Amino acid sequence: MFRSGRQASGGGVSSAFKMRLILALVLALFAVISYYGKPGDVNEVTGETQRVALTEEADEVQLGLQAAQEMVGMHGGPSRDFAAQQRVERVGESLLDALDKDLAAHQHHNPYREAFQFTLLSDQDTVNAFALPGGLVFITEGLFAALETEGQLAGVLGHEIGHVLSRHGNQQMAKQGLLQGLAGAVGVLGGDAQSARMAQMVGAVIGMKYGRDHELESDKWGIKLTTLAGYDPRAMVGLMKVLESAGGGGGQPEFFSTHPNPENRIEKIQEEIAKEFPQGLPPGLKP
Repeated sequence: MFRSGRQASGGGVSSAFKMRLILALVLALFAVISYYGKPGDVNEVTGETQRVALTEEADEVQLGLQAAQEMVGMHGGPSRDFAAQQRVERVGESLLDALDKDLAAHQHHNPYREAFQFTLLSDQDTVNAFALPGGLVFITEGLFAALETEGQLAGVLGHEIGHVLSRHGNQQMAKQGLLQGLAGAVGVLGGDAQSARMAQMVGAVIGMKYGRDHELESDKWGIKLTTLAGYDPRAMVGLMKVLESAGGGGGQPEFFSTHPNPENRIEKIQEEIAKEFPQGLPPGLKP
């Protein structure tokens, strides 16, 4: 009788594991189908087909507006330096105007054109710039003050414009949905919170590499937009040196950073400039 009871208990444990396994498989399958099963959305700027969370540009713009208030508040609000704010706006608009002409020549258009805004934030302690989905671009006074030329400012803003045009935030949201779904499935299978946390950490590491790829892609946008607007794209190299001197490398291995180390980005930027201008840069570019 005792032996039979042990068999029943073992069977109960086995049944519980089977139920967790089935539920985990269902969750994982749902996450994979949700990500890979939907048709890709065509980027109207690049013509590329992408996997995104939001397929309507208006939804991206609305999402950016919803997040903007919190992000601006984290950095002390808009700058009170009116002249500096005007300079940021002027350079940003010059990049967009140059892009408009280039896109028209290739029969593409910028669906975010009217939603773009460039804001200087009053945070003097943080050296950073970022963009929200839909076209809201921000740069801190800490970074603005460290820049040495207007071309470097154009490089910063061009890089952030690139994130918007390439829909990196939208792509990242879709990717995170997949990773969170798989992490949840692993957590269910493990049956405890520690398994779920470990799965989330794995997802975070994968997400970090995905972010680095986006950063390098946006560096290419910075090169392109600065040149189109009449700035020397080598200002991007100077920008990376500014970031490096301000602690942009962070002293951490590149693998553990959401941004590539500046010294590695410099090499990529120089390679891209040489690729885009094999006969040399056009004359008369502004530094």
